[in-house]
Amino acid sequence: MKTALVIIDVQKAMFQPQYDLYRGEEVLDTIDGLILKAREAGTPVIYIQHTEQGDPEFSMDKPTWEIHDKIKPLPTDIVIQKSTCDSFYKTGLQEALLERGIEKLVIAGMQTEFCVDTTVRSAFGKGYKVILVENAHSTFDNGILQAEQIIRHHNKVLASSIAALKPAEEIVF
Repeated sequence: MKTALVIIDVQKAMFQPQYDLYRGEEVLDTIDGLILKAREAGTPVIYIQHTEQGDPEFSMDKPTWEIHDKIKPLPTDIVIQKSTCDSFYKTGLQEALLERGIEKLVIAGMQTEFCVDTTVRSAFGKGYKVILVENAHSTFDNGILQAEQIIRHHNKVLASSIAALKPAEEIVF
């Protein structure tokens, strides 16, 4: 089964000190390790980049819009811009996957309860086998729940019938 690694919204905006991303540097290191494993195996790496013109952080002309320097895409990687939580909605993601014969997606990135959750569900609905990397996605406290609770909840819910849940250490491309 041909696989792709999908990295969602790991942009500089997420790592601004005022937002206090839960386990931000640890998750970034984990994603970096996944990218290295994928590239060594010849697995396509697809970056999803949230883009909203006029937004103070996610507008293309802002430095915070850029993908984090630690995991910058190579020219051989695929970068797809999106403007909603769903990485498939009005983007070229589906076409890119079909062109490459991809059937399985390994998903990591930001924000757990928004773009990660929505993309995992959308991929499942489109017939992809989905693996959510349980220690390679993150979010922020939201005033009601702490980030750790949000992540645990989404790992449990998504793993109940939508995605396989695996730690990065068990991912093999």
